[in-house]
Amino acid sequence: MKPLVICGPTASGKTELALEIARQTGGLIISADSRQVYKHLTIGTAKPQGTYQNGPYTVNGVPYLLVDFLNVTDSFNAGAFCAQVREIQVKYPHKPLIFAGGTGMYLHAYFVGMDDLPPSTTQSRAQVTALLEKHGKAGLHTILTQKDPASAAQIPSGNVQRTMRALELYLLTGQPASTLKSGTFFQLPDPAKSHWVYLDWDKEVLNQRIATRTEQIFDGMAEETRTLLTQGFPPDIPALKTLGYPQAISYLNKTLTRTQALEEVCTKTRQYAKRQRTWFNRYTQAQRLHLAHPEDFDTKKLTQAVLSCVSE
Repeated sequence: MKPLVICGPTASGKTELALEIARQTGGLIISADSRQVYKHLTIGTAKPQGTYQNGPYTVNGVPYLLVDFLNVTDSFNAGAFCAQVREIQVKYPHKPLIFAGGTGMYLHAYFVGMDDLPPSTTQSRAQVTALLEKHGKAGLHTILTQKDPASAAQIPSGNVQRTMRALELYLLTGQPASTLKSGTFFQLPDPAKSHWVYLDWDKEVLNQRIATRTEQIFDGMAEETRTLLTQGFPPDIPALKTLGYPQAISYLNKTLTRTQALEEVCTKTRQYAKRQRTWFNRYTQAQRLHLAHPEDFDTKKLTQAVLSCVSE
């Protein structure tokens, strides 16, 4: 069976569907989630509860890889993801692979490719961070427009990470990022080599799922945050920049009430889901599973729909 990719916005049920498919096919799951890689962050990242059994992290008997392995002070990126996946393929050559996650850049880098661009350095990251602090999001994007108008036209002004990365490339190479890229970014995965499945929820239903999950996980996320801070980790470590954890820090510092923190997390999660929908809409070859009502999310029926499509 060619690799399956279960993608979609946050809170769409990717993990649950991937687990059911893995159970029925004897496959293993590769997480494509840039936040679930961290140890000690489980509740706030919606990492599936599992244990280590004879090596790999396992969830209800299913190997679930690329979660719960990275120190909270370390960073992870698309290049590291691709390298890890290649190692997994060598180690498990006969296992069906089911990718599940909402970090679109990781999936795109692996299945389509990525340009060999210079990595960030401590100096370059400090430079663009200083620019962000001085000029703000809009000002940073304006600077990018001056240095690299082609990249700026493709990057939304609110996407700080992509804006910072484009400016970093300019600082590192002296050339606009747009001239360094091959155009691979705009290609689509080869449907002969992978089957993509997109969980397409109605917006209002997804927003309710986000609100429900945020209410369910917030107290646990706050406790995870408290534990790390108590252990002496600073609040600006990479892991605590994960969606929701800055609000948990503000709640613990009493600069936000619990209600205010929840509202802010929900708002930012909805905004993130919107960006994910925009990203994944590019994959016109994907099998779209339309979900209009909560009861539409039946993992057994959805698995049948996916596997019947793969076997055609």
